[in-house]
Amino acid sequence: MNDELPSELHDRLEALRRQHRELDVEIEDHVARGLPDQLFVQRLKRRKLQLKDEITRVEAQILPDIIA
Repeated sequence: MNDELPSELHDRLEALRRQHRELDVEIEDHVARGLPDQLFVQRLKRRKLQLKDEITRVEAQILPDIIA
């Protein structure tokens, strides 16, 4: 179980979401320049997926599944 308080989880979630959006912009900017470095873009996308997974984990801690 995670020892973070709800407010800390919400802060962490917002920070992760912000990083995810920033990576989106960075990827778009890099591709828009033309002939992007595919390896670099791939690394950015991989990091973005890792952030999405972390966002999902934090959201699950905030709103755990309720088995009825």
